[in-house]
Amino acid sequence: MMESGVPLCSTCGEPVGLSSADKAEVFVACHGCNYPLCSACLEDEIREGRDSCLHCGEPYARNVTEKATEESSNLEASGVRLRTAAHVHDHQENGGHVRNSSSLSMVESEVNGESGNPLWKNRVDSWMEKKSKKKTSKKAEKAQIPVEQQMEDQESPEAGQPLSRIIPLSPNKLTPYRAVIIMRLIVLGLFFNYRITNPVDSAYGLWLTSVICEIWFAVSWVLDQFPKWSPINRQTYIDSLSARYEKEGEESQLAPVDFFVSTVDPLKEPPLITGNTVLSILSVDYPVEKVSCYVSDDGSSMLTFESLVETAEFARKWVPFCKKYSIEPRAPEFYFSQKIDYLKDKIQPSFVKERRAMKRDYDEYKVRINALVAKAQKTPEEGWIMQDGTPWPGNNPRDHPGMIQVFLGHSGAHDIEGNELPRLVYVSREKRPGYQHHKKAGAMNALVRVSAILTNAPYILNLDCDHYINNSKAVREAMCFMMDPEICRDVCYVQFPQRFDGIDRSDRYANRNIVFFDVNMKGLDGIQGPVYVGTGCVFNRQAMYGYGPPSLPVLPKSSFCSSCCCCCRRSKKAPDDQNDVYRDARREDLDSAIFNLKEIDNYDEYERSQLISQTSFEKTFGQSSVFIESTLMENGGVPESANPSTLINEAIHVISCGYEEKTQWGKEIGWIYGSVTEDILTGFKMHCRGWRSIYCMPSRPAFKGSAPINLSDRLHQVLRWALGSVEIFLSRHCPLWYGYGGGRLKWLQRLAYINTIVYPFTSLPLIAYCSLPAICLLTGKFIIPTLSNIASVWFLGLFISIILTSVLELRWSGVGIEDWWRNEQFWVIGGVSAHLFAVFQGFLKMLAGIDTNFTVTAKATDDTEFGELYLFKWTTVLIPPTTILVVNFVGVVAGFSDALNSGYESWGPLFGKVFFALWVILHLYPFLKGLMGRQNRTPTIVVLWSVLLASVFSLLWVKIDPFIRLGQDKVAELCFHQLLSFLPERMGLQR
Repeated sequence: MMESGVPLCSTCGEPVGLSSADKAEVFVACHGCNYPLCSACLEDEIREGRDSCLHCGEPYARNVTEKATEESSNLEASGVRLRTAAHVHDHQENGGHVRNSSSLSMVESEVNGESGNPLWKNRVDSWMEKKSKKKTSKKAEKAQIPVEQQMEDQESPEAGQPLSRIIPLSPNKLTPYRAVIIMRLIVLGLFFNYRITNPVDSAYGLWLTSVICEIWFAVSWVLDQFPKWSPINRQTYIDSLSARYEKEGEESQLAPVDFFVSTVDPLKEPPLITGNTVLSILSVDYPVEKVSCYVSDDGSSMLTFESLVETAEFARKWVPFCKKYSIEPRAPEFYFSQKIDYLKDKIQPSFVKERRAMKRDYDEYKVRINALVAKAQKTPEEGWIMQDGTPWPGNNPRDHPGMIQVFLGHSGAHDIEGNELPRLVYVSREKRPGYQHHKKAGAMNALVRVSAILTNAPYILNLDCDHYINNSKAVREAMCFMMDPEICRDVCYVQFPQRFDGIDRSDRYANRNIVFFDVNMKGLDGIQGPVYVGTGCVFNRQAMYGYGPPSLPVLPKSSFCSSCCCCCRRSKKAPDDQNDVYRDARREDLDSAIFNLKEIDNYDEYERSQLISQTSFEKTFGQSSVFIESTLMENGGVPESANPSTLINEAIHVISCGYEEKTQWGKEIGWIYGSVTEDILTGFKMHCRGWRSIYCMPSRPAFKGSAPINLSDRLHQVLRWALGSVEIFLSRHCPLWYGYGGGRLKWLQRLAYINTIVYPFTSLPLIAYCSLPAICLLTGKFIIPTLSNIASVWFLGLFISIILTSVLELRWSGVGIEDWWRNEQFWVIGGVSAHLFAVFQGFLKMLAGIDTNFTVTAKATDDTEFGELYLFKWTTVLIPPTTILVVNFVGVVAGFSDALNSGYESWGPLFGKVFFALWVILHLYPFLKGLMGRQNRTPTIVVLWSVLLASVFSLLWVKIDPFIRLGQDKVAELCFHQLLSFLPERMGLQR
């Protein structure tokens, strides 16, 4: 067990020391049970008022404290050498246990004490004290170094500069903005007081519906507005980062980063686009030995594998070219397609020649990829065969073994100049029938485990396969936060905004999401940080493992039952109860310590029970000793105990389909399962544990991707996002009731998360509100009574406050008015279409187990620039907004017809109704343009269904509250029956 016979301290893991140098007796803190505790830890115990043994409860010997200081100095002189059972990387240099300050945050976690305290907290104190002692000793050693040598070793001025800073908004912009928000709240209160106290008796149903809708809109506005109360900007200093961690003549001290790229179907996600993403990663401006790229092929496609082989070969030419000439962006497809002067700032004569040669090489690479895609269009009956004649293991995408292939890297091929390239790893996790694989979230969790076995970088950057690195220094931008000792301890991830290529100039369907990324996210950055949006995000690996931040405060009991139990205890023995709780927590701390599994057999039963409870970690992380040990390495690196020759086999083991069974994967650690929008859920869990996130917006966009620009695909994308929000709303992770125990999620941050999961339900009042104008025009009634002077003031004040809020928001955010208006329009378009279907689909899926899919089918296309914008695909999601448009058009016509027949006195009330209807039509105008297409091509089925619904709805008012005289009833009824008989016949012909 230990070569010297000196036991290890149960708190800090170091030798307990000797009580006397002459007699060589082992230091004993408690003579009752011989509980191993070193003198330094004993001093801490007594200093904090705990003079009883943690193990047996007996008081410590009186003379022990007097001897502790003298005996602790004998430790180094005794020449003790011990073989620790835990091989943790450089924990002595770092001055602390790598998992000393984090805790798993789980509902029934076995590594949290009953009191709710982190089980490693006591160990933190011990290691921090030793760290301060080592710093003191280093200062003493430095004092002995000659002054001349100290001058030489001093850092450059830039190395001492901050790596980032917060730029608060000017009070001239922020103060009026907040004042208008408060004013709008007051006006809203007065407005609703008037609306509720002045019902419309002649149209009570319409009035009540409108008031309910308006109250919901006001609540939605509060949820959206107040998280933007304290927006901030940030600035990074990359030069200071380089000066601090990349000193000339020394090895780079920048932290390693593992890049994750996920793809499923290469026929829907073109391999050429994925290849460009990989190439931009391999050529990033970062030390090559610090970069590893993992590509997840969740479709087990041989096409993806072969295209990755071609990409790795082309990277040998592309990477040195990019770094030699500082190319931006470093995705070849987008670099060569730029319509700019590529000779700008280029002074090397060889650039033109090499660029021309590289363009030719890239064209050849594209041809090879296109040939692979063409070959993959038709799958052979016997399945795909690899070059060595063996069948491709992934021929059945639902039943295949795990596959891992390492390209490039230290032991792989080098570039054409002989330099090392970043490691590139192909991963396809095992899939078998009968297992739940959890789609993208499950694939990302598999990459977390594989990367922990092979490289274990402390930071993870995940990208969608269609998002390439547009700024080669993006990783350095993130490291300005992750490696800044002043802020990094609590940062779980750094989120970058999403930017897109190939979107039409007017951004008809608000694909850029400028308002969200440039307004909402800046506001969240001033609270607890932006939400995770699924791509372009750099994670702290330790946060992915479910641990809390190192600065996590000591928490009281969070459960109601435990608080009740505390109240039921005897009040007279409160101090004893506290000591018992502390003793229990310390004992569980000992049981939770991780040691190398190979060393456990060297301990007897008593020592084994005191040192380790491996079962608790296997229940959390799964049955892999190498992976469990890697989770304790805060600074990354492969565990020393790992055998390099077996790492691939271990990596295959952790991506087996049964590895996550009976573990916390997807529940408390990794990407969280339970929603198609796993990104929102994963970030929410991290914020609930007390972490904060950072929003980084470099002047040159860090990443760029592609977005669907035609109407049907855009609505289908929004439908999926809204469905994920509904799933979270119906789950146990709903922000309305989850995460209150620790008090770590700030209230404004909670409001923002509540807004992200309730916004789809706005579709119900929005559809009702958009239908009210047509109803009012057809029935001759209105939702507002005759306005008095004071009522006019409230209405005018409300409209002015709405306008001022938007204007001031645009002023501090820099967002253009066109982007804001497009966002407002698509809020209505998505609300009356995709969000409505998401609500019904979510309830059917979560409550009835019925999974409904709304498919899209291509109907027309266009090969011109932005031709996809005019591509029309039929989907049922298009019916509700089309019907609303038709009904409002009919209502406007009917309203004017009635006004013409009724005389001048009816034109006044008509103005308000028509304005209301035009408000709806104006917001749905981009949707109308999408329906009509470039040549006004609208599928007949859309027109028929919309005309049918609108006509039935419009003609019903003839029976309810007609404007026509009694003598004309039979004519109206005849027209009604003729229309109903004509439409089914016309629809049958269309089929």
